[in-house]
Amino acid sequence: MDAIKTRREGAILEVTLDRPKANAIDLLTSRAMGEVFASFRDDPDLRVAIITGGGDKFFCPGWDLKAAADGDAVDGDYGVGGFGGLQELPGLNKPVIAAVNGICCGGGLELALSADMILAADHATFALPEIRSGTVADAASVKLPKRIPYHIAMELLLTGRWFDADEGKGWGLINEVMPGDQLMDRAWELARLLASGPPLVYAAIKEIVRDAEDAKFADAMNRITKRQLRSVDILYSSDDQLEGARAFAEKRDPVWSGK
Repeated sequence: MDAIKTRREGAILEVTLDRPKANAIDLLTSRAMGEVFASFRDDPDLRVAIITGGGDKFFCPGWDLKAAADGDAVDGDYGVGGFGGLQELPGLNKPVIAAVNGICCGGGLELALSADMILAADHATFALPEIRSGTVADAASVKLPKRIPYHIAMELLLTGRWFDADEGKGWGLINEVMPGDQLMDRAWELARLLASGPPLVYAAIKEIVRDAEDAKFADAMNRITKRQLRSVDILYSSDDQLEGARAFAEKRDPVWSGK
């Protein structure tokens, strides 16, 4: 699909949402993004993904209102990963970096919140303006209070006000802010660092975080220690765990196989 461009380098997949003029997402685009991220999830040779927007003005403003006016149903089929292909994709146990290159609002901010880390250009701006049109930012209402202080999240949800990248970084929402011409270089630098790490450990971390989200601490720890989580069981039975111990003992860098 022309709206979704991908670039692959080794174990890294870059996904660019490129729908001029604003990179808004309609049903067809959302389904295509879900297919791309499902393929990323299922490809054993891929370890890290970057999601960004085409151009330097828009990351994503969310739902394509023009498409909605032409008949796209707001409760239509968004595809396997839900809106934008990421926020409801099951079993995604690999790191995803959002490189926010411009305006990021509504469903676009929800897309960024679906990533594990957010990098932002210093000119990027953010908002959840749904309140002004009498709708609810549903995914953000679930995710945002878990990423930043509750009172800040509620202010943004209830007022729809805009904020800049530095303000978002101050709350811990954004990992790093940099000049726009450095954004993708930094995203790739971080992706290469992650791609050199232990993929089975990443998978275990992400599954543990998901499983523990609504669990009591003791219950979550019990499932981990009893190896009831698939990724944890795979890790503790893997060649990579042995490789990590050998590399430490031999004072060398480990070579991760993902097996």
